[in-house]
Amino acid sequence: MNAAQPLKCRPSDYKSEVKPIWCPGCGDYHVLMALTRAMAALGLPPERIAVVSGIGCSSRIPAYTNCYGFHGVHGRALAVASGLKIARPDMTVIVATGDGDGYSIGGNHFLHACRRNVDLTYIVMDNHIYGMTKGQPSPTTEPDFDTALTPGGTGLRPFNPLVVALASGANFVARAYSGNPNETAALIVDAVEHPGFSFVEVLSACVTYRPDQRAWKERVHPAPVAPTDDPARAARRLMTDDGFNLGVLFRGNRPAYAPAKASELVAPEKLEEEFEV
Repeated sequence: MNAAQPLKCRPSDYKSEVKPIWCPGCGDYHVLMALTRAMAALGLPPERIAVVSGIGCSSRIPAYTNCYGFHGVHGRALAVASGLKIARPDMTVIVATGDGDGYSIGGNHFLHACRRNVDLTYIVMDNHIYGMTKGQPSPTTEPDFDTALTPGGTGLRPFNPLVVALASGANFVARAYSGNPNETAALIVDAVEHPGFSFVEVLSACVTYRPDQRAWKERVHPAPVAPTDDPARAARRLMTDDGFNLGVLFRGNRPAYAPAKASELVAPEKLEEEFEV
């Protein structure tokens, strides 16, 4: 078989024997389904894919896949993934995280990962709540959503991840809905194949702590306009977005980050000479 041709794979080839333990009805089940379908469509051997995560319900995904995986510390998944991709550019690196892990403690890494434009794919399962830690408000929680910790709501303006990603330099910005696993899989394939930093927000309902999100399936809709490569036009679209437009919203053309290669290998003892006193 020609090495350039993708392997004929099935989604089951990318699933591990570990059984997911999310709550019944969690949208992350469908995200996992979409991810394995995307991997099969890409036709990459499991050993050529690395799935990196942080902390939270969504970050369990590496254990449920049959690829290389790294379960990092809170908010640091993008730092680990960027280092991995730079060290091993031959690997396909996918980051799976949630709105709490990715936008709160991981928010600064998010900004700079977009700016650096390393060739990896960032999938954020956004349910507008901290699910694993029993329903605290997250950066994307609506200001008037009532919780036990914030009676009456936080009163804070929600974080707008797509706008932040675009402004920070992400090369590909898209939104999917977990209830549409085939469409989500297609978006993930598109994101992986697009060079540079690709960001896919997946609306993934937490029906345990946000039962109101069952209505998302009635609210999501395809974006009414085609994707653009003009950041200014994309910014205007995203600033007036209702939060439920699905599809590719921005497709940039910035070259992916590539570190300068050393002209020659240097022996360790030669390096030590530079630090002799």
